[in-house]
Amino acid sequence: MYTGPMFTSHNNDVDEFWKEFEETTGETVLAKSLGKYLSGQDGRADPLLGLAVATSGGFRFRHFPKEPSIFGIARLSPGSKPPKDHSFFIPRETIVSVELVRESRWWKKLLSSPSPLLVIGFQADDAEKTVTVEIHHDGVAGALKELCPCA
Repeated sequence: MYTGPMFTSHNNDVDEFWKEFEETTGETVLAKSLGKYLSGQDGRADPLLGLAVATSGGFRFRHFPKEPSIFGIARLSPGSKPPKDHSFFIPRETIVSVELVRESRWWKKLLSSPSPLLVIGFQADDAEKTVTVEIHHDGVAGALKELCPCA
């Protein structure tokens, strides 16, 4: 496999992104995965692609707002708004449950996504709420279970 400058540059960019992420949040990244937000946060659009990240401080979903290029051109008009960022953070001390749900019935596996669902229960506004994120790496759930008082 070729490991010339093209791949080295890409790896440096990725390393730099995560270094900056940790500096910005002040938290250590424990595990990360591509993810798809499915439900749970008030006022969030469904579904959203982003990064599911277990950190020393809790769970972060980092959404990267993007709009199709044709609409980006249209948005240049005065008074138009950029796409909304739906990133969110759940502090570790508010997390009450962490569950990794996999479809076990073979016929449903054929009809649904093979990726497991991460379901996080947490306290907010004097009520227990849940958020569901489809993840592509089980390490996020494992890291949250080890980190949180609910485990």
